[in-house]
Amino acid sequence: MFLSSLIALGGLGLLFGAGLAFAAKKFAVQVDPKITKVLEVLPGANCGACGQPGCAAFAEAVVAGRVPPNRCAPGGPETAAKIADILGITDLETEEAKVAVVQCRGGRAEAKERFIYQGVEDCTAALLVGGGSKACIYGCLGLGSCAKACPFDAIHMNENGLPVVDENKCTGCGVCVLTCPRNILALIPRSQPVYLACTSQDKAKAVKSICSVGCFTCKICVNPKFTPNGSIEMVGNLPRIKDPNDPEIAIAVEKCPANCYVVRGKLQIPETVSQEQENSSEKG
Repeated sequence: MFLSSLIALGGLGLLFGAGLAFAAKKFAVQVDPKITKVLEVLPGANCGACGQPGCAAFAEAVVAGRVPPNRCAPGGPETAAKIADILGITDLETEEAKVAVVQCRGGRAEAKERFIYQGVEDCTAALLVGGGSKACIYGCLGLGSCAKACPFDAIHMNENGLPVVDENKCTGCGVCVLTCPRNILALIPRSQPVYLACTSQDKAKAVKSICSVGCFTCKICVNPKFTPNGSIEMVGNLPRIKDPNDPEIAIAVEKCPANCYVVRGKLQIPETVSQEQENSSEKG
């Protein structure tokens, strides 16, 4: 009886196995080999910066022509070129690599707090409690949600409660930008030498009362005496850099009384330009 049962079970196993093998062959989905090749050259971060739910979805979309090869920010131009080669694309448009920057310098030492927040260590959660503890409604909440979300460990929080971006690790994927509820992180071209580290749209009196490094709309940086080329313009209550590579930007950075501008590298003031602007200022 035991032997007959064993034989019966073995027969059923063979039957079901044969059925599964037939079904797998009959209903097999053919995968385009190009998708596999594209997936192999992707960094595998699955960060979603390309607008797809992951690298596998991006590979399928790019092979299908729904997204361009240069949409993978972590991979950058090198990965885009490899994908273009796989797909036989010869006229690929490349974009300059970008890096994340923190548009706020108001940490614990510079910006006032309205109350002490005690709750979930998450910026979005803190924002739900009375709009956040920071007196500046535009400033960094300092709970490190951006650092936790970064898939490349390129952001850490300093002792002053502000995020610091490691540009050597940052791929410009933009996950931190999407994570921040205050929108104080942004992506800029890696070649951009300077940016404004303030997003407040408040007027001068309100800014000065809560933050020592906030832009208080003095408009010195847009003064034609210092930026005659118009490389900086006012948009609302904040200056906007139109041409970050204009030499006169260095003059504006030096004149800013609140030190709102962050220089990412060496930004030397040309002696000739500096002297001309100083002379113009004295005559004016």
